[in-house]
Amino acid sequence: MKVLLIGETWVSYGTHIKGSAAYTTGSYGEGYKPLKEALDSSGHTVEVIPNHLAVNETPWTAEEFDAYDVVLLSDIPADALLLHDDPFVRGVPVPNRLAELARWVSELGGGVVMIGGFMSFSGFEGRANYHFTALAPVLPVAMYGFDDRVERPEGIHPAVAQGSHAVLTGVEEEWPMFLGYNKTMARDEAAVAVEFEGDPFLATREVGKGRTVAFTSDCSPHWGSPDFLAWASYATLWSNIVRWAGREL
Repeated sequence: MKVLLIGETWVSYGTHIKGSAAYTTGSYGEGYKPLKEALDSSGHTVEVIPNHLAVNETPWTAEEFDAYDVVLLSDIPADALLLHDDPFVRGVPVPNRLAELARWVSELGGGVVMIGGFMSFSGFEGRANYHFTALAPVLPVAMYGFDDRVERPEGIHPAVAQGSHAVLTGVEEEWPMFLGYNKTMARDEAAVAVEFEGDPFLATREVGKGRTVAFTSDCSPHWGSPDFLAWASYATLWSNIVRWAGREL
């Protein structure tokens, strides 16, 4: 599979106060590396567009997305794909990338996977803001439209709900610990492969000619615990998700 991974990076800015002195620091982080390494090791080709480049470098149309088999959206807010300077600053219209992703799935047979995080689904304070986008209707899950984070610092273990689903082929039945997820609602058209307390954790859906997947927790810390990253089935699971979304499984 040829995979485009968009997001899963961040810039941090800190203020430090020591007595009467104050200073600031900045840093850049990449959370996509475990996922990319897992997909690379399974023979997939992965191109990454980090959050800070997404507004300018993400493809514009369904036909441009068709250069890939699967697009992964991980911890990237909808605004990063919608608020290009042309419409946001200059008032000039451009294609709606999320509408084009939806069209790519339904009309051209593309595969889209949304991975959970503070800036996925509705997200922190609702700021991921996918609930009113053109992509929302083709996802396997419906969103609440407000802060949908379920923080579980004590650790949780999701459970297999549909062990016969192809996306779980070769994946261990006992899942490792997670520290949270985005709370969503499974659509009637979705197949929920893994759940936690009735909430979809891994759900899939056939949409027109294509497929979509929702993985409502994280591919790396903090919700994705070190146990998850070290899990023997980590690479198998992500390879299966990509292969299923890309109609190879």
